[in-house]
Amino acid sequence: MDLFGAIAIVAFLLLASLMSSKISTHINMPCLLLFLVVGMLAGEEGIGKLAFNDAVMANAIGSIAMAFILFSGGFDTSMESVKKVFLPGSIMSSLGVLLTASLSGIFTYFAAILFLPEKTLSFAWCLLLGSIISSTDAAAVFSILRSKSVSLKGKLQSLLEFESGSNDPMAAFLTIFMINIVLLESSTGESASALSYLLIIPNFIYKMAVGIIIGYLCGKAAIWIYNNIDFEYNGLYYVLGIVIVLASFSVAELLKGNGFMSVYVAGMIMGNSIFVFHNGVGRFYDGLAWLMQVILFILLGLLVSPKDLLFGSGVGLLVAIFLMFIARPIATFICLIKSEFSMKERLFVSWVGLRGGAPIVLATFPMMNNVFENSYMFHIVFFIVLSSVIFQGMSIMPLARLLKLDAPLKKKPRSPLAIEETGDKEMISRELIVTKNFGTETLSQIKLPKGVLVLMINRDDKIIVPRGNSILAEGDLLTVLGSPEAIKECRHIFSE
Repeated sequence: MDLFGAIAIVAFLLLASLMSSKISTHINMPCLLLFLVVGMLAGEEGIGKLAFNDAVMANAIGSIAMAFILFSGGFDTSMESVKKVFLPGSIMSSLGVLLTASLSGIFTYFAAILFLPEKTLSFAWCLLLGSIISSTDAAAVFSILRSKSVSLKGKLQSLLEFESGSNDPMAAFLTIFMINIVLLESSTGESASALSYLLIIPNFIYKMAVGIIIGYLCGKAAIWIYNNIDFEYNGLYYVLGIVIVLASFSVAELLKGNGFMSVYVAGMIMGNSIFVFHNGVGRFYDGLAWLMQVILFILLGLLVSPKDLLFGSGVGLLVAIFLMFIARPIATFICLIKSEFSMKERLFVSWVGLRGGAPIVLATFPMMNNVFENSYMFHIVFFIVLSSVIFQGMSIMPLARLLKLDAPLKKKPRSPLAIEETGDKEMISRELIVTKNFGTETLSQIKLPKGVLVLMINRDDKIIVPRGNSILAEGDLLTVLGSPEAIKECRHIFSE
């Protein structure tokens, strides 16, 4: 196949994936699952007949894609929302992941003894499998809820968003740690000692600390650069955005830290700060993250073999059932035991722990390191992810309604006006949604902070020029200009 033929195929696969996202809206399935299907159909055993089995390349592309996805997730995470659920969210993304990995690994070990007597799977190998499938993908949950115009009540949404964004680094850490244990056992021919497992504590502290520090420093450095470099060409600010992600990820990894934690923290620091081209860079990261997700899932779809997928379906289904009904609920109830969340909310959180793209990416690490039965492990993980998305994905809506935790989705209108900060740090623009009922009170009667100007009102995708006698309605999207302090005050004025 020549270069132009390959480019045409890539373009077609991307287009097919984008179009499939519309189908997901009608079948309660995350669009990422359909991206996988597109990749599988294009694979060697599908209609596309494209052969791809390079685990090293898949791992490299997958790791970079995850870096951009996590950075974008951090950029979109509100510090105010995180503060409300920081303690339970942190426990869920650390201890919760560890408990899920341990319980799933132990179950896999005994299930393999009972149902796979022909295979010799070590305890460390099973814990490695548990580590790979230990993280969740709340983005998949919210894509299903948004497709039905439904949100979640209380702090549930903030908890799930924070947990899903911060638990991938923990799962990556456990996966790499367990790969080293498995390789150690392979080289010595003996089971790893208890001391080898206890090394996880200092290892965890060092890697996460380095990741957080590098992420914080890179985020702060990026803000300073944006505010002081003054590029002559605006497009270079977006190129700089790519550099920041690659730098924060690679520097942390070079220092033996956790690169995924680094990019997530860097994203949070930048997303919650004021700098030149903040709004445009945020939209750029969002589009880039979606591109990475499409490429990632198509690539992983190409990598999987449907025949081997069926071969691993027996153990995969057993582990998936255990993960959904036992491991995740136990981990959730332990982590939230003294939280303010009600029993219904804890039950919902325990069920919506969907597995997403991260476990499949992490499953390429054993393949890259030639771990024993790595291909078998990859296809078990793939089947677990599919089972989780299908069974849990189909039941999220009915469960939310049954527990009365669903709420109408406050859909944000699209704004045709983009105003960028281009050097004046005293004045910024932000888009604010009106969630408060002002009745017949006009815009001139609302006591706005001094120096604030409402530039535009977007109501039902129609533009209204703001005047003193304009009356605001719930759901209006306002483009507001003012100082950072005044904008923060406006958030409380326009929101309940």
